[in-house]
Amino acid sequence: MIYELRIYDCLPGRLPALLKRFNEHTLAIWDRHGIRQAGFFTTVIGENSNRLTYFIAWESLADREAKWAAFISDPAWHEARDDSERDGPIIANISSQLLAPTAFSSVK
Repeated sequence: MIYELRIYDCLPGRLPALLKRFNEHTLAIWDRHGIRQAGFFTTVIGENSNRLTYFIAWESLADREAKWAAFISDPAWHEARDDSERDGPIIANISSQLLAPTAFSSVK
């Protein structure tokens, strides 16, 4: 199992639109493609209060490659993204890291 850490820095005031998009659209599309989230977080104290941080659990790099490619080419995803950005862009920056749990991690 590998985990992908994704960090979305939103433009000022746009975090609620991103949260709504995930809650109302993105997670259902992920379910159809077999993408399994491992936690979502907003920043309470830290450098950016307009940040969404989340983890996705993948079986392997090949699993990620296949499922993510299917997701990003899904017309329902494009429609949800476009609808959520009618009032302007949401995301200023996205960063991603693929992580492997250590032998002593409580998450395997």
